[in-house]
Amino acid sequence: MTVNGATPLGATTPEEAAFAQDVPRGEPILEVRDLLKHFPLTKGVLFKKQVGAVKAVDGVSFDLMQGETLGIVGESGCGKSTLAKVLMNLEPATAGSVKYKGEEISHLSGAALKAVRRNIQMVFQDPYTSLNPRMTVGDIIGEPYEIHPEVAPKGDRRKAVQDLLDVVGLNPEYINRYPHQFSGGQRQRIGIARGLALKPEIIICDEPVSALDVSVQAQVINLLEQLQGEFNLSYMFIAHDLSIVRHISDRVGVMYLGRMVEIGTDLEIYEHATHPYTQALLSAVPVPDPAAREHRDRIVLTGDVPSPANPPSGCRFRTRCWKAQEKCAKEDPALTVRDWLDGRARHDSACHFAGERENLI
Repeated sequence: MTVNGATPLGATTPEEAAFAQDVPRGEPILEVRDLLKHFPLTKGVLFKKQVGAVKAVDGVSFDLMQGETLGIVGESGCGKSTLAKVLMNLEPATAGSVKYKGEEISHLSGAALKAVRRNIQMVFQDPYTSLNPRMTVGDIIGEPYEIHPEVAPKGDRRKAVQDLLDVVGLNPEYINRYPHQFSGGQRQRIGIARGLALKPEIIICDEPVSALDVSVQAQVINLLEQLQGEFNLSYMFIAHDLSIVRHISDRVGVMYLGRMVEIGTDLEIYEHATHPYTQALLSAVPVPDPAAREHRDRIVLTGDVPSPANPPSGCRFRTRCWKAQEKCAKEDPALTVRDWLDGRARHDSACHFAGERENLI
């Protein structure tokens, strides 16, 4: 609803008015194009001179659709967490575009950035360090209401916090307890409740279950799926565990050395992977059946991951790839659909010689 044809009720800036518009399910709510985050390497003490840069995120592009879960996987150090921080504007982007509901948000500040952060929240990796030990659970979950008082009037905040605790499966009477009085799984539920406080549309989950026991992981994953249906949330889910990503994700993006090397639906990636790096990751997934394990085609990569401060020319995976040819050193492969692929293999892959490989998992 608008006032005098200008902005929706409750919106005080043009940005807030744009962000208040609904996005139809299946349409892009977050559009990322050629996103870069380079950390400068300097030399000298008094007179510092930049001598290079760590290319943590180096040209990442993808869309996050309304109501979907996009999983992001890759080795440690490939840039997954840096990507999440840049999307949240916790780290400023070096270059590139991040659009939320069609509006550029990568260079926002002040009230405009505040409006974005109300709609895009984050669940952090470590439930032990992401909660302030000096604050009660009520203060931690209610803190967003101090920054955005329009969401919950002051007299209703205690009730709102207790409702959130109930939503994530915790006793509302725990509101006056401190973080050290909870288990790891309970702390992560508190982090999820804090992320839900402002009723966001997007939640970026940065390895939310990696520090938890397997049984607790299942509880948190089931909770996230339940909340997605109740609150119509869109997730970007970062994790190392490929089985968890497959369980929760609608689409999966694979990152290597700051780049997205393959992206597609969960079935396309897990059953019809076309990039050699994705195939190597899938071949490393443990198989419980000894008979199936004997006939499995295990891919063992040689060499170490190159330094993001000095990545290889052309394809960044070529130094560890069994398909590498002279073309791979000269041309950087685009993330696109290759003409010779068909069926489920026909999805975006950054490889000059993209093709399926059987018996991976």
